[in-house]
Amino acid sequence: MAVESIMTTYNRLSVAFERGEGSWLYDTDGNKYLDALSGIAVCGLGHSHPAVTHAICEQATKVLHTSNLYTIPNQQQLAERLTQISEMENVFFGNSGAEANEAAIKLARRYGHTVRNIDNPAIIVMEESFHGRTMATLSATGNRSAQAGFEPLVSGFVRAPYDDIDAIKKIAENNPNIVAVLVEPIQGESGIRIPAPDYLNQIREICDQNDWLMMLDEVQSGNGRSGKYFAYQHNNLLPDVVTTAKGLGNGVPIGACLARGIAAKILTAGTHGSTYGGNPLSCAAALAVVNTIMDENLCQRAETLGNRIADGFREQIGDADYVKEVRNKGMLIAVELSEAGTELAVLAKVKGILLNVTGGGKVVRMLPPLTMTDSEAELLVNTLSQIIRIYAADERSDTLEDSPKGERRA
Repeated sequence: MAVESIMTTYNRLSVAFERGEGSWLYDTDGNKYLDALSGIAVCGLGHSHPAVTHAICEQATKVLHTSNLYTIPNQQQLAERLTQISEMENVFFGNSGAEANEAAIKLARRYGHTVRNIDNPAIIVMEESFHGRTMATLSATGNRSAQAGFEPLVSGFVRAPYDDIDAIKKIAENNPNIVAVLVEPIQGESGIRIPAPDYLNQIREICDQNDWLMMLDEVQSGNGRSGKYFAYQHNNLLPDVVTTAKGLGNGVPIGACLARGIAAKILTAGTHGSTYGGNPLSCAAALAVVNTIMDENLCQRAETLGNRIADGFREQIGDADYVKEVRNKGMLIAVELSEAGTELAVLAKVKGILLNVTGGGKVVRMLPPLTMTDSEAELLVNTLSQIIRIYAADERSDTLEDSPKGERRA
């Protein structure tokens, strides 16, 4: 299949899928793959989920799009459901996580100008974070490789090390322009980095002391994946702003920026908008997703099964010298290696497992569907543990023989 007409912005694996069912994807040659990535935390209900399929088909027979010039009933229903779950007050809908974070950044800047009377409002963001590919969200992102070549970046961001409260306190003492903190409760792209249990609580306290907005990026950690609907719900706190996307639509593009308190009053008519955001089709799909997650108690399922998968890896490869750590929060699961293992995604695909390697090439990241069965989880653990053992043994053998990496496997 010719792909010359597509910009080369992705390093794709050599496989194309034509259908999916539950935790499985089937390629154009009829081979099946256990999907432990869920389209990067998107298909939390797996593939071809009947509730989502029904909602999409039913809405498609009615109306797909009308624009936000008019009332959209199922958008209102979805907003009410999300605010009930999150304890937020209102929602802005976009098409992606980047758009949701863009809305949060604009909200914080407008808060700085209209409420705090600050001419150059700034937002604290974290090193090794990922917030999106638009210019503002890319500038907020703490990944130089993603930013390189796109300068000049958007100003107004002050960076702190992740999981370092003292660094945030120091910024508070020295920068009067700060109006908000934007942080991921769990850093996904940098390798499922889980902070200290009270990290978010301490940020909440600092924000309260300084009249800052606490803004949480739950694009990847939301929608049940962490074991709660939102990861901040593990900490018994409320942010001022929370963003989400990915698993909200189970494959249908939709993002949401939720707010409460003063933050809920900042964006008014004409200050922000989206042509497609929250249209009838995307909201119908997302409403089916949210109702399924809540009605089928999939948050608890994510916590139980995620812990079981992580414990399985600890039992099988946790004491190996090439495995630095196995960690998880619900179905955000990582196996961190002591050395780079970028080839593991390819090797896993050959064995019928879909995952990716992130965190500088050292972290095997898994984001399985919340609906994955016990037997599928066992298959994942057993197969991947074997792959990692073989890969590590092969790497050590290559080193001993002083042969080029990959030569013996080719």
